[in-house]
Amino acid sequence: MSRIGTLMKQREPEQDSLLPAVLTRRISPARSTTVAAWSGMALGVGVLILFVTGMISHLIQHPPGWFWWPAHPVWLYRVTQGVHVTVGVMMIPLLLVKFWSVYPRFFLKEPIRPREALPRVLERLSVAVLIGAILFQIVTGLFNTAQFYPWKFFFTTTHHAMAYVAVGAVIVHVAVKIPVVRNVLSRAPKAAEAAADPIPDASTDVAGPRNALPPGNTRPPGLSRRAMLAAAGAGTVVAGLAVAGQSVPFLRWVSVLAPRSGHGPQGVPINRTAAAAAVTETARSPQYVLTVRVGGRERGFSRAELEALPQSDSALPIACVEGWSAQGHWSGVRLRDLLASVGEYRGGDVRFVSLETTGIYGSSVLPHSFATDASTLIALRLNGADLTLDHGYPCRLIAPNRPGVLQTKWLKSIEELS
Repeated sequence: MSRIGTLMKQREPEQDSLLPAVLTRRISPARSTTVAAWSGMALGVGVLILFVTGMISHLIQHPPGWFWWPAHPVWLYRVTQGVHVTVGVMMIPLLLVKFWSVYPRFFLKEPIRPREALPRVLERLSVAVLIGAILFQIVTGLFNTAQFYPWKFFFTTTHHAMAYVAVGAVIVHVAVKIPVVRNVLSRAPKAAEAAADPIPDASTDVAGPRNALPPGNTRPPGLSRRAMLAAAGAGTVVAGLAVAGQSVPFLRWVSVLAPRSGHGPQGVPINRTAAAAAVTETARSPQYVLTVRVGGRERGFSRAELEALPQSDSALPIACVEGWSAQGHWSGVRLRDLLASVGEYRGGDVRFVSLETTGIYGSSVLPHSFATDASTLIALRLNGADLTLDHGYPCRLIAPNRPGVLQTKWLKSIEELS
């Protein structure tokens, strides 16, 4: 008897299932190591992309001393965060296929030798952590794109922390499954694949009489593994297209599930209104003054005084962590010119404080390289018209390659940090 045949015979007693026999007999031939391995590899690549792009967004918003992010190209954050959200949605069909292909294995009755007990327990725990972490990340990420928060924890920090858990679980799971993946990638013979499968393919009769159909009955051929993988790939592409248009303008006509279409007041969507920020009265007040402190000097500017300064234009996208982005044509005063009109700018970071006092993003800090960039404006107009109140009237910050939450609206003060 061949070694593979011996392995099959040895594994036969281990393949008892807790599932009813009627379900065991109907296990699809597509529920195989091949489908599980290929969908798992695709998920692993997706998790890696999500981790890298998610870390970029987190570091921009909460930069440690060593972190550096460029002001150009101005569209880079638009791409990284658009990829992050789109790939996250594309993971959903892959995850469903992965669960579908492996769930019968959760019901196996397998005798375990004492020396195998601890590794087996650790493997099952890693799978439980992997499933839980990825489901948590996808569900909370989807809710965040819709700005729906039915929980009490702070999404940003929790999502960031769980990313490490998910990546760690993926690494452990991949390490355990390397032999199986190697077999699939090397296109091992079908019998060898069946020997590695706790739940064999319906097309291989390695489970013996226990899985045999009653006389006179025939098993429907079912979906092949190749067809299942093709369907998984198609579903993944469709899921991506359904949301990608919120960051890729020419795809907006097919992105039927995108939370943001790219439209909004003055042609740009908004996340937070003036009413929600409780700034309606203060922003419209005739006594409004923007206070600027730089080089040990301080000066206040009314809206009219800002309009009297030399004006500049910048074509910049505004991109938000929810994945949507839109191009805008902004007009206003270059930040570097405004600072120079007050005092000598010595090159420190610049803090922007909003009239808003109720939110967690009422201020932001702009690094030196962004503060001196010619495209960074204290914007007064958008797409040819004065800023609407919801877009930050009387003035707001707009800088290249930054998340929307850091483009502070309804500016109250600007201060150079020492």
